[in-house]
Amino acid sequence: MAFQKNKKVKKTIVIYFDNAATTAIHPQVLRTYTDVATRIMGNPSSLHNLGAVASRLLGASRRQIAELLAVKPDEIFFTSGGTEGDNWVLKGLAFEKQQFGKHIIVSDIEHPAVKNTAGWLAEQGFEVDYAPVDKAGFVIPEELARLLREDTIIVSVMAVNNEIGSVQPLKEISQLLSKRPSINFHVDAVQAIGKLPLEDFMLPRVDFATFSAHKFNGPRGVGIVYAKSGKRLTPLLHGGGQESGRRATTENLAGIAATAKALRLVLTDDSAKRQHVQAMKQIINDEMAKHPEVVRFSQMKHFAPNILTWGIPGIRGEVVVHAFEEHEIYLSTTSACSSKKNAAAGTLTAMKINPSLASSAVRISLDASNTMAEVEQFLTIFRMVLAKLA
Repeated sequence: MAFQKNKKVKKTIVIYFDNAATTAIHPQVLRTYTDVATRIMGNPSSLHNLGAVASRLLGASRRQIAELLAVKPDEIFFTSGGTEGDNWVLKGLAFEKQQFGKHIIVSDIEHPAVKNTAGWLAEQGFEVDYAPVDKAGFVIPEELARLLREDTIIVSVMAVNNEIGSVQPLKEISQLLSKRPSINFHVDAVQAIGKLPLEDFMLPRVDFATFSAHKFNGPRGVGIVYAKSGKRLTPLLHGGGQESGRRATTENLAGIAATAKALRLVLTDDSAKRQHVQAMKQIINDEMAKHPEVVRFSQMKHFAPNILTWGIPGIRGEVVVHAFEEHEIYLSTTSACSSKKNAAAGTLTAMKINPSLASSAVRISLDASNTMAEVEQFLTIFRMVLAKLA
């Protein structure tokens, strides 16, 4: 349909509240990616000068990321994302340490990248226990302690749950493991960067942590694994010896440089950004609290500032998601990795929420780039949707 000349057309405002699935790449990050991709031609492993230039940029990116995370450069390794990182840590540790034991503990609310990897390891002869959570979605340290055995080699607990935003008690778990140095403690920190202070999850007792750039306004297809000095991992990829022989494949230099920029940007004034996001969540939460027909699976205290999961009992989550989509407001049901399966959120199942109620779950996940104006527009549509569906 052709538009008539001089006729004013109302611009549709797109409101994106699905940032736990993926965030928009920051313009400065995209500029870094484009600059490196077009100007730095060499392979970091090549001997000639172009390779040397690429190698120096790779080293500089690694040092910047290490400095931002308050770790050593040789403790930083680059991957293709959070899923690869989780797979590498769990599989790499399991096969590296199997002579000392074959018992693994993961929480019952882990991302599928951890939970499904643990399940695969069980098929390979390892024994896996799942640490339970309470009705609010928090791992119970005392229950985890009861699962510990002499042959336990790995404990894996996420920092922030991706489906409801519950912040896990990593300090208490660290204390439990303080006298068990033979147990490797892994934290999936994919949802934590920019949402929690670093000191809340980059704890001294944490041996491994995994990150994904596209969760903090970086490019897709780049991840980070923190591996504490002295901790060994069997490589997931073998080949040309890149990443100190621990992850072979030509490095995604443009993506890595862009990830370093994204991490610097997200951690700049991060406290103020968290307060802004928390304030938006509070306004939405307060409005929902006025409606008894709405159930909230997320709370404010001890939850990430950006995630609010809720539902309308009797109405499937995907129905609500599509109702908002008609108004160019984009939400999610559970995690992006499982939302298309129309399955109840695994976290809510672990919390023993009634399956019919769990199937109503809808997740709002905010970013510092969202605005109060968007929140007000969302609440206007929320009331309309509620009146129509409830």
